[in-house]
Amino acid sequence: MSRVGYMHTDCLIPMTGNNPYATSNENAEELHTPAEVYTAAELKLAVLQIRAPIIQSKSKKFRQLLVSWIKSSGFSRAVVLSSSQAYQRDDQQMKGIPLRYLVTPSLLKDSEDALKELSWREMERVSAYPGLTDANTEPRLYVPGGEDIPLAVLILFCSEGDNIPDAFTLVNHLNDWLHLLDDPSQKPNKWKIPTSWNLLFGSGIPPALF
Repeated sequence: MSRVGYMHTDCLIPMTGNNPYATSNENAEELHTPAEVYTAAELKLAVLQIRAPIIQSKSKKFRQLLVSWIKSSGFSRAVVLSSSQAYQRDDQQMKGIPLRYLVTPSLLKDSEDALKELSWREMERVSAYPGLTDANTEPRLYVPGGEDIPLAVLILFCSEGDNIPDAFTLVNHLNDWLHLLDDPSQKPNKWKIPTSWNLLFGSGIPPALF
């Protein structure tokens, strides 16, 4: 995908770094920011990648910024790829695959049949106070939904550590729905792996230490 822009906001922790998708020395030194937009014109696909944590006190402002951008851009649908801590699952969420989805009513109108055909599991509603039973308290979603825009959220329960296999699991799950690639499971893997993933645990022990 081609980088076409970025989102400038004070809602994300400010940071910058080298090109995480470098393919040669020529483009390795390009500077990249916490929120950038990539496109694949042939697929009519735009991707906003967020690389930095959201400042907690500005989460509402950032959410409003994203909703405004989605509406003004006229996207036919938006999909959020996210994760949730595996250790926080309750008993019902321990069953089956560790993938769940949320969908707004406006997107459900157009995608209900496709989602049923995929046999995906919707995110369960759980007790507001785990371990306590209160007849007056309705179950709620741990991961909030979106406004009335065509929006879906795909969620993967995962643990700390090497989450590269989780990334493939989530994007393959998305591909089952949107068919971005014909058969990504073929060898060699059709998804392009960023070279920066080789440095997941750092760049090795500096020889100067010895």
